[in-house]
Amino acid sequence: MATDAAEFGEIVTVVLRRFFAQNGRPPPEPAALAGFAANLWKVVRGHGLPRPLGPGESGRPGEMTDEECTPLVAGVVGNATDPLLVTAARQLVKACLYPEFRNCRNSFREVAADGTCRRQEPGRLLGRVSGSHCVDCPHWIALTPEQHERFLAHHWRAGAADFAAHRDVALPEDFRALRHWVHAASRRES
Repeated sequence: MATDAAEFGEIVTVVLRRFFAQNGRPPPEPAALAGFAANLWKVVRGHGLPRPLGPGESGRPGEMTDEECTPLVAGVVGNATDPLLVTAARQLVKACLYPEFRNCRNSFREVAADGTCRRQEPGRLLGRVSGSHCVDCPHWIALTPEQHERFLAHHWRAGAADFAAHRDVALPEDFRALRHWVHAASRRES
């Protein structure tokens, strides 16, 4: 259990550092990062990891109302009011607690009436710990990093070169590490 908490904390800290850097902000102090990760761990342990899918199950994407999510986020951030930290906490809570499912919603490539794809806009990518994909997208688990990169580049509305220019923000590997950790931990516990 202590090993899980330490591994989880290290991964979450890396995600937070990158998220703050991509938003042009210095990360919180090391003690604050460690406290955030420890609080997220407590929330995840208290709520429980998502149940692994059984053979033949496709699962369903998760949903969490503000009424459900807000107290969990407060358990992670405590009295902190930094909007960027609160945004990260909300997304990380969902990334850790949403149930598994096998079929991507494809929201990363949904096109609006004006022809834009919100999840592929550079400005929007900065506000997401998971880049262009949903925090619970099954592609994080089902695809290797190389497959995932080719897949996303193929579906990038502005073209593969534009994707390559935004690759580190659009497809953050530290977030993949978090998704893999949650996936593996849920299997160890079942």
